[in-house]
Amino acid sequence: MKTFITIKSEIENIKVLEEFVDQLGVEYKINEYLYGNLLVSALESVTNAITHGNHCDPTKYVFINTEIRDNFLLLSVKDEGLGFDPNSLPDPTDPDNVQKFSGRGVFLMRELCDKVEFLEGGTLVNMYFDLTKKQDDEH
Repeated sequence: MKTFITIKSEIENIKVLEEFVDQLGVEYKINEYLYGNLLVSALESVTNAITHGNHCDPTKYVFINTEIRDNFLLLSVKDEGLGFDPNSLPDPTDPDNVQKFSGRGVFLMRELCDKVEFLEGGTLVNMYFDLTKKQDDEH
């Protein structure tokens, strides 16, 4: 089983990520609830890495890695961009921002993951998912 993939920064490569997450779901017997959180978080982080980090530059790559730590699945996404400050992003729940087309990715990751870390100046995001959590457990 692959524990990492590398994709060029082209938005059509999202399908490679979806296949990778599907394999993770089978390999680690991830329940449906957790799978949904994992898929959305992975899609948001990789889409951000491609579009905002690497500016859709096909000569740059996005590196996706997974590992199991205790009872957690760690999904890491790294881009080759300049980084960003995740704390400087506008609040997508603010009434002025609710109708905006974008700007919810980091918010969704924080809501759907058990823990999120932005490292290396924002070019690396680590997302942790508790493999023992069920849908009716509190987040």
